[in-house]
Amino acid sequence: MDLVEETLNKSNLGELKVGDSVNLERAMKVSDRLGGHIVQGHVETLGVILEKQMQDEEAILSVGLDPEWMRFCIPKGSITLDGVSLTIARINGNIIEIALIPHTLENTTLGIKGKSETLNIETDIIGKYIDRLLSFDAEEEIIDTNILKAIRNIQYGES
Repeated sequence: MDLVEETLNKSNLGELKVGDSVNLERAMKVSDRLGGHIVQGHVETLGVILEKQMQDEEAILSVGLDPEWMRFCIPKGSITLDGVSLTIARINGNIIEIALIPHTLENTTLGIKGKSETLNIETDIIGKYIDRLLSFDAEEEIIDTNILKAIRNIQYGES
């Protein structure tokens, strides 16, 4: 598997050793049915497992995140932990709780991860787009308008 510097800087993949397991999920095709989780497979930050409570065959995973990323997390929203697309059950400050079903525990590395281990995190793309759109202010709009005018002038000779 090849990794670029950006991925190594934002993930724990550089810590892997030969023979370590990873989760690989195929990318969704545009023509596929949408199953509810809109993520791309891009690691954005790291989280740390604060607690893993086993309840019968299921587990509740408490994961601490950098507060900067919490604005993209909502209860029942999507998040990816180590490449596994999951649903946030609860939020408490900068801690998210994820309920893991037996299938996830048995078929992903989340079943063997424990307290204090790091996780690669990706948040929902729609939340990131909304955040980006809301961050623009009037000054940026003026700059954008001037850029559009310059492009039109180059393309069509407009002034």
